[in-house]
Amino acid sequence: MTADSQGDVAAPEFEFPFEDSRRLTGANLYFDRPGVVLETRGARPPAQALARWRTNIAGARELLQWSQQDDIVVREHASGASLAFVAPLDRLYAATEINEWAWAEVVGLVPQDALPPHAPGHAAYWDRDDALRTLHALARAEARSDLLVLIEQARAQGVLAYSDDEALSLGEGATSRTWSLDDLPSGDEVPWQDLRTIPKAVVTGSNGKTTSVRLLAAMARAQGWNTAHSSTDGLYVGGECIDGGDYSGPVGARTLLRRTDVEAAILETARGGLLRRGLTPQGARVALVTNISPDHFGEYGIHNLDDLAQVKLTVARSLAEDGLLVLNADDELLVRHSAALPQRIGWFALDESHPRLRAHREQGGATCGVRDGRLRLHYDGRDHDLGEVAAMPLTLGGRVAYNLANLAGAALAAAALGVAPERIAQVLARFGAAPGDNPGRLQRWSYGDSEVYLDYAHNPDGLGKLLEVAARPGHRLGLLLGQAGNREDRDIRELAAVAAGFRPDRVVLKDMEGYLRGRAEGEVAGILRDELLRHGLPEDALEVCLQEVEAATRLLRWAGPGDVLVLPIHNSQAREAVVVLLDRLQLGQWRPGRPLTGEVEMME
Repeated sequence: MTADSQGDVAAPEFEFPFEDSRRLTGANLYFDRPGVVLETRGARPPAQALARWRTNIAGARELLQWSQQDDIVVREHASGASLAFVAPLDRLYAATEINEWAWAEVVGLVPQDALPPHAPGHAAYWDRDDALRTLHALARAEARSDLLVLIEQARAQGVLAYSDDEALSLGEGATSRTWSLDDLPSGDEVPWQDLRTIPKAVVTGSNGKTTSVRLLAAMARAQGWNTAHSSTDGLYVGGECIDGGDYSGPVGARTLLRRTDVEAAILETARGGLLRRGLTPQGARVALVTNISPDHFGEYGIHNLDDLAQVKLTVARSLAEDGLLVLNADDELLVRHSAALPQRIGWFALDESHPRLRAHREQGGATCGVRDGRLRLHYDGRDHDLGEVAAMPLTLGGRVAYNLANLAGAALAAAALGVAPERIAQVLARFGAAPGDNPGRLQRWSYGDSEVYLDYAHNPDGLGKLLEVAARPGHRLGLLLGQAGNREDRDIRELAAVAAGFRPDRVVLKDMEGYLRGRAEGEVAGILRDELLRHGLPEDALEVCLQEVEAATRLLRWAGPGDVLVLPIHNSQAREAVVVLLDRLQLGQWRPGRPLTGEVEMME
């Protein structure tokens, strides 16, 4: 917000003392209900400032007659503090204004004689009484008692409710009903007895989310359910894309849960959506956390792996009372944080004899892991042989350990969802054999004795595991390398350090199109280049080409017989274009070292 101009006099610019202020429309990192959070700007605030903020929030709540018993949370961290409090679902916009006023008043934002730095309707930060009157009016204008009454009636009926700025839906999927907020029914007009929940799973983690979502969706379809799934690639119903783009947040979940042709839902839930808006799904049968590895540090006060683990484990709050939280026993962070979780847990690991899995089975718990080269599921006290792992296409003959972990986690989650073990085994035996099963994830093309891998690897752990699979001793390695702009410099350098450890013979540095996130064009590529040089890669092995499709084409031109190319491509349109290019090259029996055809070059 900036000052309005008065006549011909320009209003001064004011820098507000927070990085971000937002609504949390569902359960979240801070509490299990809706609320708001503000991210302070600058150094960690002193204790007296935080105490005054609490006093301001309490005063506003008293005036508005909001519960004083609801949570108020201060989460201090390396870049300041996150200031959060529970607020009524129908007055979250007013609550963000309250939070902004409460903090701005603490830091003494403006002098008394300054021009008002607010548009009409915003609280006057320098006048407490006037600010509280304004905030009271805002909250009163936003209030929707009719909406809250329906949501409370739904809770009493055991019916799930989903609302946003435009609509309210009751029930899920095939039995759901949705109304515009401008035309809400009375409780007597709602067919409560017809409204039900559908089987649904929530999936998160640092790596393997989308692969796990696709696996689970395939298993649910094999069970006979018309299944919807959401991911960073789009929205899908019955395996068909209905809308492309990143739908790993609340909008994607609500859209699918409101569709009346949907009988089951698998919902990817990424870190960003969890932090920006909180959880949408409620009453899930299962929540799967694949793993935790360094990524996205520096945003929203998340600066280390423990912070990130707490964010990812927020999905536990989406579970029904009897739901199952599926965790990776090979991930020490998840094991450590699981001790504080009240939810029922199922464990998966690469080795079925993992001590945690063995102890869990002895106590009657659910597990999944590998024994004697076969994937074994233990669920509801029964053992199930799901097949030979080397024969499962996603494992590339048993070589890809991280996909084996994805298979184990998805199998256990599918069992909790209600999919029969024989259906799970059928999907494991075929999923990944067709290019359309898992596009953009460990896709492989062979050109004579040369190989090209296309993947979404976007963090150090994911890139390292991809290169472990792809690199072949005695064969040259070409790599496409880029990173999103919202990572800290140290994280960008760590990605380059991982790449340098495999001593690639050629690296083409690119921008991630659509993911600059405040960085200048080529800035990330420059950081990557500097770190690669520091690790001893020669300058003539490095090339900068910021556009992803052209960068991939340059590596193809460089390649010779026997070379391995690894192409992490992140923009969905660029990925589709490169897949078409690689398919055409394979169809035309192209070999590295030969010129690319004119038709292919037209695609750049």
